Amino acid sequence: MPLDRNSIARRAARELRDGMYVNLGIGMPTLVANHIPDDMTVWLQSENGLLGMGRFPYDDEVDPDLINAGKQTVTGVAGHSFFDSATSFSMIRGGHIDLAILGAMEIAQQGDIANWMIPGKLVKGMGGAMDLVAGVKKVIVMMDHTNKKGDPKFIPECTLPLTGKNCIDMLITDLCVMQFDKDRKRFVLTELAPDVTLEELQAKTTAEFEVAGELQTITA
Repeated sequence: MPLDRNSIARRAARELRDGMYVNLGIGMPTLVANHIPDDMTVWLQSENGLLGMGRFPYDDEVDPDLINAGKQTVTGVAGHSFFDSATSFSMIRGGHIDLAILGAMEIAQQGDIANWMIPGKLVKGMGGAMDLVAGVKKVIVMMDHTNKKGDPKFIPECTLPLTGKNCIDMLITDLCVMQFDKDRKRFVLTELAPDVTLEELQAKTTAEFEVAGELQTITA
């Protein structure tokens, strides 16, 4: 069966390594903060000027002045720090962030991403996604495999305005996990959600992709 949002976040959290500097995109990726192992130190960075984000606060812990880039209230770990946006983007553009975990509206088979604008809808701005996909060492996308209408989001070419080209390293959806093969310039299916078949995945995907020799079941 398809994974729920927290299960996708738990699977994404398995890609974290001790000592990493990580940026979490708005929306579903913020849930990853709740699944960092207790014995692991991961420094979460936010474009609005925060390094050392913790999990989401309980009701009695809410500080309205402590927010992430999506304006959600957050907590800070021991040693967290604040700074201006110029310093924050210097970290991103300077290659100091190890991993970005982002959401997406569309992913193309060659690793392009569209995640900031739907024409005709009011958008406050592109945020930091374009800087992240260009400056971060590794980019993971977590998303539902289809949109609310049931249309595929993993497609041959993005139809929405691009955030970046050839920049996605890994794709985690409610149906599967795929790794991008830079030599073949295609994603390779490595894991399927429990009880999801390859045929079901293919029926909900229009992009071309390769299949690993031995498929694993997603465990999170």
